[in-house]
Amino acid sequence: AAATAAPEKKEFWRWQENTWFDETKNWKDAKIITCGIDVGSVSSQAVLVCDGELYGYNSMRTGNNSPDSAKNALQGIMDKIGMKLEDINYVVGTGYGRVNVPFAHKAITEIACHARGANYMGGNQVRTILDMGGQDCKAIHCDEKGKVTNFLMNDKCAAGTGRGMEVISDLMQIPIAELGPRSFDVDVEPEAVSSICVVFAKSEALGLLKAGYTKNMVIAAYCQAMAERVVSLLERIGVEEGFFITCGIAKNPGVVKRIERLLGIKQVETKIDSQIAGALGAALFGYTLMQKQ
Repeated sequence: AAATAAPEKKEFWRWQENTWFDETKNWKDAKIITCGIDVGSVSSQAVLVCDGELYGYNSMRTGNNSPDSAKNALQGIMDKIGMKLEDINYVVGTGYGRVNVPFAHKAITEIACHARGANYMGGNQVRTILDMGGQDCKAIHCDEKGKVTNFLMNDKCAAGTGRGMEVISDLMQIPIAELGPRSFDVDVEPEAVSSICVVFAKSEALGLLKAGYTKNMVIAAYCQAMAERVVSLLERIGVEEGFFITCGIAKNPGVVKRIERLLGIKQVETKIDSQIAGALGAALFGYTLMQKQ
């Protein structure tokens, strides 16, 4: 008898990759087309800007190396709209792998790019930005033009970041998109997990399950811990009105609502995917640079 194949391991941490473009416009009508490529530790985005306006993007998992991740992110949107690299006037690389974008004309730090992208997405009222990335967390202050005036960074550990949330998702065997909503499905809000390290947070979560916590209670305790950690970072820099969250964690209401509750401030809403802020800012910088030329 033929050996039965091992069941495929479900990847609960795998978040939704997506591609979008503005079907009401034709990129061929644009005078200047710029592209921002944000190669992060966990996700990579390519954003196209036509004459200073967002036209399309592709957001996907970062692969094994930065040059390939940059190429794949851009190819994903170009294939959808029938565009070639030579149709793009200027490319700016940003993020963790910004110096490894092979076709970029310039590399700009993600702090500047997130501020510029948040300014476009949330309007000139945005003053305090929380960039919750895959492996680090940044608190940024900017002016009404999206220019950085101050920032603080926490990159000591992956707990309190997207990677930490992926670990919890896999451990609980619950799809990552469901963690936020499920964290509110508890009778009493539990204490935050104490660990600031993903490895210890994992063993602490297992300990809580053994002690009789439900999965939802463990998720709530982890979301609360993430919220407390980033709020302490924000309080060190000072939070002004016009609060905006960028990156993938902005899609997790379990963390976002707890941050809002601790700060006593609501974040500025946007209809644009918060995960593309860095790449969008990079593309907008590219547009400004092209105009100067």
